[in-house]
Amino acid sequence: MTMNAVDISSRMPIKKGSMVALVTPMKPDGAVDEAQLRSLLQWHVACQTDGIVVLGTTGEASTLSFDERARVLDITAEEVKGKIPIVVGTGTIDPRTVVKLTQQARDHGADASLVVTPYYVKPTQKGLISHFGFVAEAVDLPCLLYNVPGRTGSDIKPETAAEVASKHAGVIGMKEATGDLARVAAIRSLAGRDFLLYSGDDETGAEFVLQGGDGVISVTSNIVPEQMHMLMMAALDKDKTRAEAINTPLQLLHQRLFLQANPIPVKWALYRMGRMGQAIRPPLTVLEEEFHAPLEEALRAAGAISD
Repeated sequence: MTMNAVDISSRMPIKKGSMVALVTPMKPDGAVDEAQLRSLLQWHVACQTDGIVVLGTTGEASTLSFDERARVLDITAEEVKGKIPIVVGTGTIDPRTVVKLTQQARDHGADASLVVTPYYVKPTQKGLISHFGFVAEAVDLPCLLYNVPGRTGSDIKPETAAEVASKHAGVIGMKEATGDLARVAAIRSLAGRDFLLYSGDDETGAEFVLQGGDGVISVTSNIVPEQMHMLMMAALDKDKTRAEAINTPLQLLHQRLFLQANPIPVKWALYRMGRMGQAIRPPLTVLEEEFHAPLEEALRAAGAISD
């Protein structure tokens, strides 16, 4: 069966826990490095990562062509389909383009989409309701909303998220990346317990889950996937002592993976670990040398490197 003929009945439910916001490895000439992508995916299966999120900000989706996206999706499905849920970033400004990208994700094996707010244009809350509703009704694929106002200039208010979910059964949850822990209770009270809530902020992710969230969509999980899985399991069990013990060595890494714009530091960190090359597509550039030592310090503290 070709991947554009995927049986949608084989979709996996989205899990609670640690979902990695996966990087897209690239060769020095900028081409997608398919072998390294496969290697990373296999590593995440072995490390019990709870979900794979491809073609998001960390995956440099905005620089990939439609055909390149399809190839990344096919490789991801070949490596992890039926083992780990696959979530695909499909958000952009124009809702018609979001529909096209979401249809592509569905047809190439996705279990859900992750749809960011339209960026730069700053829609109203009414505009956000219309945008997400249009996409949810056009494509039969479960959808996670994505709120990251620090990058987009647009903030999904808790009331808006709840209204979208109440009107569209396909909207099953949300990635909330404001770092505002008060949002957990606010969204939960309005949208209900079945609405999945994932933190998009590694530094506050454990506390987010301890306060009622369902997991994290994580940059840090690119580097220490096994630890992030264990951290989320402890937080879901409401074992604060165990969560703190796991998280303390990771705190510096959570912070220093943002020494420059994501995914610049995380790609260099994986290069430093020997897991892939450091190539990144313009307009982003490789991590500047002044940040190498601080990031290496964080990698050592987290146990990701020993030399």
